[in-house]
Amino acid sequence: MVKAIVFFDLDGTLLNAQTKLDEEVIAAVQQLKANDILPVIATGRNIFEIRTVIQQTQIDTLVSANGSYVVANGKPVHTAALSKDVIGRLTKLIADNHDAYAVLNQNADRINQMTDTVKKTYHYINSPIPIIDPTFWHLYPVHMMLILTTPEHDALYQRAFKGELAFYRQTPYSIDVVAPDSSKQAGIQHLLALADYQNIPTYAFGDGNNDLPMFQTVDHAIAMANGLDTVKQAAEFVTTANTDHGIVNGLKHYHLI
Repeated sequence: MVKAIVFFDLDGTLLNAQTKLDEEVIAAVQQLKANDILPVIATGRNIFEIRTVIQQTQIDTLVSANGSYVVANGKPVHTAALSKDVIGRLTKLIADNHDAYAVLNQNADRINQMTDTVKKTYHYINSPIPIIDPTFWHLYPVHMMLILTTPEHDALYQRAFKGELAFYRQTPYSIDVVAPDSSKQAGIQHLLALADYQNIPTYAFGDGNNDLPMFQTVDHAIAMANGLDTVKQAAEFVTTANTDHGIVNGLKHYHLI
């Protein structure tokens, strides 16, 4: 029987500055399992991007793509694909503004063109630059997009697609784009609606804007010391930085390990 559920953001939270897992974090996740506590990854990243993390932690319950693709015990329980009509209109606006975009699902990602902002984005998140293929979204489902642009264009996209899309700026060079009802909060709610996960204490660790909806959903919200001020203000407890034993210290604070 699951005694508690702990949701972990990845970048800036469970992962270190090199976007990798420290050995002590892997050990902490294993200790959680030994204590009958369920560790769950809750991330803006898509499944294909985090195969190594999944393998190293053996976590098989995930809220990925900002809640657009939810997996319980290795099986999808909720997906939210963007409509082709919305993608078509958004990609036109992106082109009109001389920006670039990426489209993503659980298996792959593609970009429409190479730009300096594209290079900066993928360097910032320590990920390989995707293949250029502007036809991908016509052929395959898309659970999430990135607009590869700088912050001065944020309001333009948000105004144009108010009510049709949700936007989360995650890096200085990119905005996460998902369906309007998708968020870590919504993804977690789909998970907690399952019979095995109801009426169980919940915890969440995070550092960024897309973690705020998650914090509103769980019983105990834990911010990383390296997180945004808004995230720390919304938290019940602020642990040390992700590069300073933050996960281990936070779990120990709540006597989870």
